[in-house]
Amino acid sequence: MAFNRWFEKWMFLLIPGSLVLGFLCSHVLSPFTGAVPYLFAYVTLTMAIGCGLSQLKEVMRRPVVMVWTFALTHILAPFIAYGIGSAFFGSKSPYVVGLVLFAIIPLGVSSVLWVGMSGGSVPLMLALVVLDSALSPLVVPAGIHLLFGEVVQIDTMRLIRDLVLIIVAPTAVGVLLHQLSRGRLQAKVQPYAAPLSKLCFVGVVALNAAAIEPHVQQLKDDMVRLVPLCILLVAICYAIGYVGAMPLRNQETQVTMSYASGMRNISLGIVLAMGYFSPLSAVPVVLSILIQQPMATLHHYVLQKLNKRGAGASSPLHVR
Repeated sequence: MAFNRWFEKWMFLLIPGSLVLGFLCSHVLSPFTGAVPYLFAYVTLTMAIGCGLSQLKEVMRRPVVMVWTFALTHILAPFIAYGIGSAFFGSKSPYVVGLVLFAIIPLGVSSVLWVGMSGGSVPLMLALVVLDSALSPLVVPAGIHLLFGEVVQIDTMRLIRDLVLIIVAPTAVGVLLHQLSRGRLQAKVQPYAAPLSKLCFVGVVALNAAAIEPHVQQLKDDMVRLVPLCILLVAICYAIGYVGAMPLRNQETQVTMSYASGMRNISLGIVLAMGYFSPLSAVPVVLSILIQQPMATLHHYVLQKLNKRGAGASSPLHVR
């Protein structure tokens, strides 16, 4: 538990740090990149063990929140990414594919940690991550084909198969184990499984950074435009969740949806970018790793300020 708390506290530095480590040690780490799907499947499994059918049913009882969250994250955000990417690089650029891929991949597992620290609904966030992961074999290929058509050639059936193996199957096994143990399994394995899961997450980031390091030299001139664009896109993703949840008039849901829309499963994004697209397509996804966690820290700070201001505004006046 001490390791988990330490990791959560320093996650905004550890994840970018593992990215830098992958770049610097690429010659040592590159031979091990084949282990990435297995490491990622384990991370997914440990996440799903914490979610049972009761939590999934609770989300199903709130279909408006679920459908609206997925609409913001997988319809609005990818179109925004496509629009701003095309305006700067042209619609056929591999960078645009990477920006769209960031916006269309499933919700990030680490969002559960931030939701808990910021006063959101952890069961809702966890269930959204599990459901979104299960839908990814349909959502990701459909979104890519819708926006790029024949411009981007991918093996759709192989993509669906791989998503099932590294996302859907571990998710289903995790939920099943939760049900069979009536939720007791998570408490028993967490002291060992959770730290290992976090180390696997760091390993996925480092190994994928090592895989794209040889291609970084090609984009020195593009970084001046690409880095601000990635920062803008990540900020927009956080904003659309927060603003989009305003009509629901529920602060807990608003916090949850803002992190849901702002944080993506970056490890999966890199795996897909490296496996199915040009290596340059992985660059915006990798840059988002550097941006997503520090942005989560900034978003947490802003939420605390907004919540305090809202609490002060709603406090009754005392008449003497």
